[in-house]
Amino acid sequence: MNACPPLPSADMVMKSVHRECIEEENKYRWLESEKAGYDLGEGCVYRWVKDHWTGYLRARWVEHLQGRCFWIELSGNDFGLLTRAFHNHAELLDTILNKLKTGAENLDIISWAISNNIPIGPVYEILEALDVNSQRLSHRFEGPPRGNISAA
Repeated sequence: MNACPPLPSADMVMKSVHRECIEEENKYRWLESEKAGYDLGEGCVYRWVKDHWTGYLRARWVEHLQGRCFWIELSGNDFGLLTRAFHNHAELLDTILNKLKTGAENLDIISWAISNNIPIGPVYEILEALDVNSQRLSHRFEGPPRGNISAA
């Protein structure tokens, strides 16, 4: 894990989570408006944020970790992490990633591991390296994450 993180190459796909999510919001708004028979407006986009933002962000984060797409809002140090770490725990890593993609948090995964008699050491190691709590971005409709608010 001491290997330097790869930098995105000139031909690497680099995208913005915020810019790309606008397309997803618009698709959702169009589909829901078609079902309703009229334009549901910005309220529909707020519902997308409430129902889908976290999952959308988690999926982009996993692409970033896999080195498939460099998302500019995410940590450059994490880019391609999964291509250079945890080869000896690939199945456990896949299971943890699938749980994270569906909204599980660290405590959920630790509880799952304990309940299923999975050695907790590798679970902690993977969760610490993934550091899911540092990858929480606010949607443009939300305020900054609480940890980023400075005292006045």
